[in-house]
Amino acid sequence: MSKHAHDHACTDPGHHVHDAEGFVSAVEQACEARGLRLTPLRAQVLGLVAAAGKPIKAYDLLDRMKSETGSVAPPTVYRALDFLLEQGFIHRLASINAFVSCHHPQVQHSVPFLICDNCQNAIELEDKRITGLLDTQARELGFIPRAQTLEVHGICAACAAATR
Repeated sequence: MSKHAHDHACTDPGHHVHDAEGFVSAVEQACEARGLRLTPLRAQVLGLVAAAGKPIKAYDLLDRMKSETGSVAPPTVYRALDFLLEQGFIHRLASINAFVSCHHPQVQHSVPFLICDNCQNAIELEDKRITGLLDTQARELGFIPRAQTLEVHGICAACAAATR
């Protein structure tokens, strides 16, 4: 799982899911509540994304799935990723073409990420002020936002400390 900064507006610690097994369980519950089906393949992809510990690329997912289950068709994995993205259970980090699980699988939301250019860890910022400000400014310009992706690149605290 990626590290995250807590949003002070989020007061329910039950919404935060950090271990892979707990994450898959939370997504199963969310699917049940939404009337969706989490197929075994979708659950496997989700579990691998959650267990990766940091953003994972699609081809790395394919390699891990092949080592676990033998041959797997890439289109089926991409369809599983599309489902998980559409439902907000994972996030796609476009700038590094990788996927990361969402700390709030029960609630669809937009979050900014801080991405370390050294270790590739992604920090999910759980601060509604940032996304709210972007949304407000867009609307003030007459723009109707449908989705937000904010990715900030730099060096994380651990990597910065290691280079000192």
